[in-house]
Amino acid sequence: MKTVTIITPFYNEEENVDVFFEEVSKVTDELGSYNFSYICIDDGSNDQTLTKLITHQESKTIEIIEFSRNFGKESAITAGLDHFNADIAIVIDSDLQDPPNLIIQMLNELNDGYEVVTATRTDRSEDTFFKRISARLFYKAHNAFSEHQIPENVGDYRAMTAQVVQEIRRLREKNRFMKGILSWVGFKTTTIDYKRPQRKKGETKFTIWKLWNFAVDGITSFSSMPIKVWTYIGVLIAFVSLIYALFILTRTLIFGVDVPGYASILIFILFLGSLQLISIGLIGEYIGRIYMEVKERPIYVVKRVHKK
Repeated sequence: MKTVTIITPFYNEEENVDVFFEEVSKVTDELGSYNFSYICIDDGSNDQTLTKLITHQESKTIEIIEFSRNFGKESAITAGLDHFNADIAIVIDSDLQDPPNLIIQMLNELNDGYEVVTATRTDRSEDTFFKRISARLFYKAHNAFSEHQIPENVGDYRAMTAQVVQEIRRLREKNRFMKGILSWVGFKTTTIDYKRPQRKKGETKFTIWKLWNFAVDGITSFSSMPIKVWTYIGVLIAFVSLIYALFILTRTLIFGVDVPGYASILIFILFLGSLQLISIGLIGEYIGRIYMEVKERPIYVVKRVHKK
């Protein structure tokens, strides 16, 4: 009998804990040929999430990883994969916007020889307009800049063999972008299409600012193209400036000194100054990532592991 571990991060999800296990159990109970267990990561919740998770240990095989504080979803998934010890890993969100009934199809695909089964959102009408547009722009920007392409509208929801998980464990960068890391390792992959439902209960923890930082992490973690782009922009501006300087020099030699043009020069100086600040900020983003890596801090800190 193959063993399957369902890995799920929780952060202030006390309203969703009971309904999550209820919905997932409806699926796992139909699959008697598999032995299911759970790894639940309490990502520094300040509500009753941990207490409710411990309660469910009475009826299910659940290992609860309690973080010392909130480290973020990417670190929580990493912790779940680090503690994984089974034949198959399934990463799923606790808000049930990843439909548990896809687990059956995922396991069937793995039995057919695939090593990774992802889930693609074909309909995001339940998301806000801003989230749909920003997600579309992010995937296009990431795949335009990065040498490694990530599938559009594919989240963290996926099933993987133990070999895939073992390779993911070797990637220990501190700035975690799990969508990129999970797909970077490769292996024989297929995808399942699904319509993204509404959140069962509670509210999303991703603010606009967090989504922005997440997008920046995704692009800068897998590409140095933004720096190259600014190099090309700098070369272009230098070339235009040289042509303009030759024009001014030639006009001065022919017609003499011409004082007018103060406003246009001021605008040009301010424009160049803003470009320099943007480029410095971009370089600083990469330097900051180097700084975080060389400190070699742990990706997460475990306060306690609760086992049945």
